[in-house]
Amino acid sequence: MTTDQQTRVAVLLGSTRAGSLNRRIAEHLRDHAPAGVTVDVVEGLDAVPFYNEEIDGETAPASATALRESVAAADRVLAVTPEYNGTMPAVLNNAIDWLSRPYGQGAIVGKPFAAIGATPTSGRTSTPATPPPSPARSSSRASSSTSRPSRATRWRTRPPCSASSVRSTRSSRTRSRSRPDPRPAVSRFVECPSTT
Repeated sequence: MTTDQQTRVAVLLGSTRAGSLNRRIAEHLRDHAPAGVTVDVVEGLDAVPFYNEEIDGETAPASATALRESVAAADRVLAVTPEYNGTMPAVLNNAIDWLSRPYGQGAIVGKPFAAIGATPTSGRTSTPATPPPSPARSSSRASSSTSRPSRATRWRTRPPCSASSVRSTRSSRTRSRSRPDPRPAVSRFVECPSTT
């Protein structure tokens, strides 16, 4: 936790590859952290077994216990991750599962959380995100079909606390599907809900 004006940030890597672009981003952040900030890259996420409530508890696997201790000692959590098939990688999702349990008491509860990352292309030229409307379409129909954010943008702006808190957040929204998502596409620190 914060001591003598020192803020600790735990970095969770979504890519396990040694030479990944996201690992280089995390290491750059660690090496160039401003005064008063310590950035710790949490290693060994690929060694944490898939979350299973039957193996969680007092005899939880050592890799999961080490992960929880690293994040519990931090003031903030930053996920540096690529995007796989429009969502976060399984290794990061699994780490969040371990960190959010037991519900309301997990190591991640109450900590600001942000996500950044890069997903390099394979050398192809990128296409525009929203194609210009066709002259045959009416402008209202074209704008409603192209203004909705991608699935990947939506998961980046939600707090990755626990499955039940994310579900309750989703079900409490009463927004029409045809209207654009009002949330910004930029990641920001959010507080994970606490049950206490």
